[in-house]
Amino acid sequence: MDAPGDVGTARLVLHPLTPDEAERVVAGEPGPGDRWAPGYPDAFDVKGVSSYLATCSISGDPAPFGTYEIRRRSDGCAIGGLGLHGPPAADETVTVGYSVIAAQRGNGYATEALRGLVARLRTLGVTGVRADTDLDNTASQRVLEAAGLRAIGEDATLRYYALLF
Repeated sequence: MDAPGDVGTARLVLHPLTPDEAERVVAGEPGPGDRWAPGYPDAFDVKGVSSYLATCSISGDPAPFGTYEIRRRSDGCAIGGLGLHGPPAADETVTVGYSVIAAQRGNGYATEALRGLVARLRTLGVTGVRADTDLDNTASQRVLEAAGLRAIGEDATLRYYALLF
């Protein structure tokens, strides 16, 4: 059964991290109830969770607009994360980032997680979702497009995506 605040999909549970759970991710030290797949957390998870903790220290926990741990429903193991870069902007859109550990890529988990989060965000009054990815990261571009986001521009290093509701 999913805990309060969790976002469920067919194969995944997106669990909103608490500051205590986030501290363990950054330290790379699971607590007694934590189940981490080999390779979790990776550098991307630590970077995203560190940003979440910085936000918490400045303005408090931004839940439900914080960081979510991606867990496989089949065994409860964390395999990555996705998070919002903060509460909605003035136009009521949010920016999202995500990562799945290398050993679990190619299974559709990132797309499923992003679709689940987008569905939840629609219920929270958000008017759209934004993201960006490196120009050469075609796998991430496919994830964003499969989740319904569309390319809206690019610069010398990044391609920008949006899905407006």
